[in-house]
Amino acid sequence: MSSKEYELIGQLLVQKGIVTINALERALLEQEKSKTLLGETLIKLGSITEEAFYRALSEQLGVEYIRLKDIEIAPSIIDEIPAKFACYYKLIPIRSENNIITIAIADPLDIHTLDDIKLLLKKEIKTVLASEKDIIEAIKKYYGVGAETIERIALGSSQEKLISVQSQETQDLIGAAEDASIIKFVNQLLLEAYRDRATDVHIEPYEDELKARYRVDGILYDTKVPPTIKNFQSAIISRVKIMANLNIAERRLPQDGRIKIKVGEDEVDLRVSILPTPFGESVVIRILSTNILFGMENLGLLKRDLEILEKMIRKPHGIIFVTGPTGSGKTTTLYAALSKINDKEKKIITIEDPIEYQLKGITQIQVQPKINLTFANALRSMLRHDPDVMMVGEARDYETAEITIRVALTGHLVFSTLHTNDAAGGVTRLLDMGVEPFLVSSAVECFIAQRLVRVICSNCKREFKPDKEVLKELGVSKIDLSSIKIYEGKGCESCRYTGYKGRTAIYEILVVDEPIRDLILKRASSDQVKRKALSLGMRTLRQDGWEKIMMGITTPSEVIRVTQQEELAE
Repeated sequence: MSSKEYELIGQLLVQKGIVTINALERALLEQEKSKTLLGETLIKLGSITEEAFYRALSEQLGVEYIRLKDIEIAPSIIDEIPAKFACYYKLIPIRSENNIITIAIADPLDIHTLDDIKLLLKKEIKTVLASEKDIIEAIKKYYGVGAETIERIALGSSQEKLISVQSQETQDLIGAAEDASIIKFVNQLLLEAYRDRATDVHIEPYEDELKARYRVDGILYDTKVPPTIKNFQSAIISRVKIMANLNIAERRLPQDGRIKIKVGEDEVDLRVSILPTPFGESVVIRILSTNILFGMENLGLLKRDLEILEKMIRKPHGIIFVTGPTGSGKTTTLYAALSKINDKEKKIITIEDPIEYQLKGITQIQVQPKINLTFANALRSMLRHDPDVMMVGEARDYETAEITIRVALTGHLVFSTLHTNDAAGGVTRLLDMGVEPFLVSSAVECFIAQRLVRVICSNCKREFKPDKEVLKELGVSKIDLSSIKIYEGKGCESCRYTGYKGRTAIYEILVVDEPIRDLILKRASSDQVKRKALSLGMRTLRQDGWEKIMMGITTPSEVIRVTQQEELAE
């Protein structure tokens, strides 16, 4: 589009009162420096929304404007234009009838592009206007992540070396090579996962396809990838292995590795796990951003629970256990607690498997079972390192649990985790391991159970009336709801139509005070311990979840999804 036409659109925006003359002049000056289009500059400066600009441009050019997110395009239409052309020219086909194909394009006056497409398709071309951002998103949606790359490789793989070894230094995804290669495809897959806020990338081989899935806010979603990706399965897996410094020749045994990458200014750690399956190796890549570290105030603790936990972590000795299944945020809570008490006067040492985040001022040790550096052995050595505070990644067996507790009794503050469903279950778990009741009652200060719940998307949040059965399952069916507002997410572009964006934690804190110590010494069941704790004021996971429901943070169905039915035996 010529500069004259853009001047006219600028004048139109001023005439309609959409932008001010000052904003237009500022954008024109910025445009001179950046050499970008006027519309992009106005949107970047915040002078106009993307949709308002394209609607005005549509009026100026006399071309229909459409929002690609509002329409569904048939696969047969998509097949008419190869991925490499759609990506190169930034366009997408939306309709095809009577030898006329309608394409959405950001610049419908680009005659050269239209001539190229007409020559390629041997059809008449009709254009509609769409934003470049919408077109790029639609290309990913309909063609799949890295479709253009896979298509180019398929055309030239006989001449091209699919895998190239790079150094094991930090790799920059955005600055990836422009040529079509497996390297570029893997980078695109990881970059897209990072931008989608995914915590895990799953690459799963099946008999006739290779699937890719992202875990976002704890839920797995299929990622659209080209069907022909199956042809390059071995090359993709080998590329991931090379990045993680693993043995590419070993395909029969599980392997674990680590990759350090850079996305813009952010450094990201990737943990790679590879498992053999009948149809090839399955890969899971955990994404850990080194910049994400929560303060205790941002964990999701309500004021009362925050005060209890802050009091616990200031104690000179004792042990604090955080319990919950894998992926419930236990490590994040422990890191937040350690960061809170980390100062020049304390020596803090951790033993972890794996080290998820680097903490400044804290000595961190990685478990190495192959050389017998287990939790238990590392604990014995740590004691000779004069620590004040220690963190043991997990008390997973009798030996580790017993040493951890004895360490707490000798004047150290210790943090650790257990895999149990609730806080009271931590007591019976330790006793079942064989730890003596007097050691548990003497050393443990509290058990904290936690789960992660998805947060309602603030962009599409709306009030709703929950089903009576849902409230009954939550145990709040007798509460008068007339004065309470309950919310849900309708689903929008911002949250990918899930109704949720981000996660927070719900907690259950069981403080081991005298009445609880007495029950532990008597080897009471977890039900008895829980009942006593409830009578002393403990809130269960579901009760804490209900508080967050009433605060408009999450939904009843989400709290039910992550917690079990709270039934106490008579």
